[in-house]
Amino acid sequence: MKYTVLPDEVGRALAGFLRGRLPERPWSELKRWIAGGKVFVDGMVIEDEGARVRAGQEIEVRMAAPRRVERSVRIVFEDSQIVVIDKPAGVSSVPYEAREQGTAIDLVRDAWRRLKRPATAQALFVVHRIDKETSGLLAYAKTKSAERALAGQFRAHSVERLYICVAHGDVRAATIESQLVPDRGDGLRGSTRRPEQGKRAVTHVEPVQRLRGATLCHVRLETGKTHQIRIHLAEAGHPLVGEKVYIRDFAERGAEPLASPRLLLHAATLGFLHPTTEARLALEAPLPPDFVEALKSLGGDPARR
Repeated sequence: MKYTVLPDEVGRALAGFLRGRLPERPWSELKRWIAGGKVFVDGMVIEDEGARVRAGQEIEVRMAAPRRVERSVRIVFEDSQIVVIDKPAGVSSVPYEAREQGTAIDLVRDAWRRLKRPATAQALFVVHRIDKETSGLLAYAKTKSAERALAGQFRAHSVERLYICVAHGDVRAATIESQLVPDRGDGLRGSTRRPEQGKRAVTHVEPVQRLRGATLCHVRLETGKTHQIRIHLAEAGHPLVGEKVYIRDFAERGAEPLASPRLLLHAATLGFLHPTTEARLALEAPLPPDFVEALKSLGGDPARR
């Protein structure tokens, strides 16, 4: 089944578009198709039922497409005190809703079970988070003392974090600093001009490679506030490719967001002092295949990252 998005269908959510074309199918079935990797937009599998369709896009349902492989995590480093994983995009760092399943914590325990280890007996303490739609390095403490030590490093901004992202437009090198608030006045997180409000956030942006309509960037966090990179680049006029939340201002200017199967943001490096030995750890996670394919589709060279 293949369809072309017509002018009166522009802006519909992917599930709503399919419902309009296949009214005899129940919502639950259409959403299963999307979540199961059966729906392709311009040849790329899209698993986000809320992704907005654009004029002229080709939407195809391939029932013969292989089922999505169950997500798993790669353990990058582990000892008695900490575990660092390479989290896939689309997986929450911690449960955000009651009974949420398939979080990164769940996947760590699944990995331990595959290794024949007592997963339920081992505690995991959260010391930082990365967005659900962001892939890359994520650390958990395995003891309370390790939790305190790592949390202290994050509060002191001594942890080294490099993110790789693709942002719309011609991004220039910059240090972006603002006061972030949970609600900028329209229900979205964002910056305020009132210095007495919000929390200080500093983001260092370095362009690496010019792409078609976008720029591959290295981003270093001096602070680590919720959605900091996404907000700062969006407010600078360069929302991330694949952004679904901080895209409103960009769209209101008449700009056309680039298509992407995911948010192009990846936590590539993580450096900190081991909580007990104080040895310096410098860990890396390569770009995942879906990021690499999206980068190539924009004319990028994954080797130059």
